[in-house]
Amino acid sequence: MTPHARHSLLALLILTTPLAACAQQAEAPAPVAAVAPAVAQSAAPQLVTGLPDFTQLVEQVGPGVVNVEATVGSRRSTQASEEADIPEIFRRMLPPGFQMPGPGQQGPQRRGTSMGSGFIISADGYVLTNHHVVDGADEVKVTLPDRRELTAKVVGSDQQYDVALLKVEAKGLPTVRIGNSASLKPGQWVVAIGSPLGLDHSVTAGIVSAVGRSASAEQRYVPFIQTDVAINQGNSGGPLLNTRGEVVGINSQIFSVSGGYMGISFAIPIDLAMGAVDQLKATGRVSRGQLGVQVGAVTSDAVKGFGLPDNRGALVNDVVAGSPAAKAGIGPGDVVRSVNGRAINDSSDLPPIIGAMAPGTKVTLSILRDGKPRDISVTLSELDEGETVARSAPLAPDTPAGPVGRNALGIQSQALDADSRKQLGLESGDGVLVSRVESAAAREAGLSPGMVILQVGRNKVNSPAALDRELAGAKPGDTVMLLVRSRGVTRFLAVTVEKG
Repeated sequence: MTPHARHSLLALLILTTPLAACAQQAEAPAPVAAVAPAVAQSAAPQLVTGLPDFTQLVEQVGPGVVNVEATVGSRRSTQASEEADIPEIFRRMLPPGFQMPGPGQQGPQRRGTSMGSGFIISADGYVLTNHHVVDGADEVKVTLPDRRELTAKVVGSDQQYDVALLKVEAKGLPTVRIGNSASLKPGQWVVAIGSPLGLDHSVTAGIVSAVGRSASAEQRYVPFIQTDVAINQGNSGGPLLNTRGEVVGINSQIFSVSGGYMGISFAIPIDLAMGAVDQLKATGRVSRGQLGVQVGAVTSDAVKGFGLPDNRGALVNDVVAGSPAAKAGIGPGDVVRSVNGRAINDSSDLPPIIGAMAPGTKVTLSILRDGKPRDISVTLSELDEGETVARSAPLAPDTPAGPVGRNALGIQSQALDADSRKQLGLESGDGVLVSRVESAAAREAGLSPGMVILQVGRNKVNSPAALDRELAGAKPGDTVMLLVRSRGVTRFLAVTVEKG
């Protein structure tokens, strides 16, 4: 026993022993007294009312929530990876200097495991969870609330939606009720049930913070539900419930710089997930509609530069050659305002709407072109998940490939040769190379030597002379939209012509 512990125990004995001694001394001379009648204990009045009580919800939904454990075949060999598997709450209990078994140390090497949650959507054993919980697993086990452990088959999984459909061989299982995530509004109460840090059937509650949130570029087809429900590792794949006990989302991600909950959680809308279930059952994969455009936000500068009424919509930055959008005549500078009458308020609204449609679907896009509205009919193709944007290094403008031009905007340019255009993935006669930027406004807008200017507004340029002609009419204070390509990315830059 340490000196500190002995002193603490001694202090405790000093405090408690006199109390016991006094009690004994007081008992000796006291006469025998009649036993006091028992005081009836009444229930304390409810002092706080109007607060939500989720006990009935948990009792009804809890039996349909399961633990999911996925095992991969690779063995972990470093102490760091072993320690990373221990939740922080338990790691703090280890004695100082404790070493996990590693290479050259005694102790078995464990196989890699992934722990998560899930919920039963049919009595015959279909279970929904996250793709990242079971990704690459050799074996998946589902533990029911009654402690039965069942081996699960991965029927299908989709990385983009982060949804996986499992099947266990069982009948008469308790199921959850599926709700409608489209009706969710910020401020509504929601509840999560899952196994954070392995603590199974933990319940947390909060409110919907936002809907239709774009949480990551990798999952641009998911309009996430943002909540302040406490979610941690192990909650992944568990249900997000409304106050009727209906599943409205699948808990998927948290925003964190520490690895733990920081007040921002994201869930996949259940409408999206259930739309993928039938495809996963039928083919084991999810197919999505594709328009074939790259879009960006409609900024206040874009409103001025394109003469738009407001900043609603998705600005088309690039169109894939041969895509449905290209065949329909959509081009950079067009602004998509709605799809089949459904408003596009932000550029992040467009990919989830298009992706949720089946390939071959015919849609009507309402766009603004040169500030004027028009409707365009497009037939969607199937999204190719394997397509990637070709990355190329900026061209060095040291050696002019042709005639050099300058203009009042302070941009010095030079012609592109056929080899340079091929390197950049451009069509013959497209673009002009930026060789020097003299205007502070152009530099602040992000323009730099080595970039290629493809358009001024919606007008294409293919030579220094063409660029100078398009910029000749720009007046001080005007906002000019330049479509540029750099490192395989095409986007509009807004440059305001300097005064004086």
